[in-house]
Amino acid sequence: DVKQEIEGAHQAFQQFKNLAAYNRASILFRVAEQMKKKKEELAKILVSETGKPIRFARSEIDRTIVTYQFSAEEAKRLYGETIPMDAAPGGENRLGMTLREPLGVIAAITPFNFPFNLVAHKVGPAIAAGNTVVLKPAEQTPLSALTIAELFQEAGLPAGALQVVTGYGKTLGDHLIQDDRVKKVTFTGSAQVGKQIKAKVGLKKLTLELG
Repeated sequence: DVKQEIEGAHQAFQQFKNLAAYNRASILFRVAEQMKKKKEELAKILVSETGKPIRFARSEIDRTIVTYQFSAEEAKRLYGETIPMDAAPGGENRLGMTLREPLGVIAAITPFNFPFNLVAHKVGPAIAAGNTVVLKPAEQTPLSALTIAELFQEAGLPAGALQVVTGYGKTLGDHLIQDDRVKKVTFTGSAQVGKQIKAKVGLKKLTLELG
């Protein structure tokens, strides 16, 4: 399943990377709007899979909505810069130019404690920047991730751009982070697991948010 989902995300990336910034922003804004309409339903999903009191669940949904709104806004601000090259002899009257381009498939591994918002912290920016995502939520809290995938589908995200694989990290982790088609790994969780991931990912880009 992991290999199939990575391949699906890899194939989807070939088209998704060319989607205009305003299209990516619109998808993320639509996800936020859908979450507003379904706030109570989403909060009850949180209660059922995490045991949070309903008022804390509602608060997390509110924060998640804002996170996707931030991501939508940033989708339109991804640009490079021009750099004067005259700091060294021979660079007079020359300019360097940088461009920001999407990486490709992002492997996102999220914890159980804020399953809607910490997924948003990874999926929102990745989609904003034109990447595709294979998301592995914590085994205790898969329902929120699957629900978000449905909302993205309803919002018009191209097929395959967000894949969700559920299961145990010990079973799935190595297959997910070591695949050559995965260009970045982002993980939120314990320092112990973060060290293990860091030792295994090789030359991929890596973001760790540890306890």
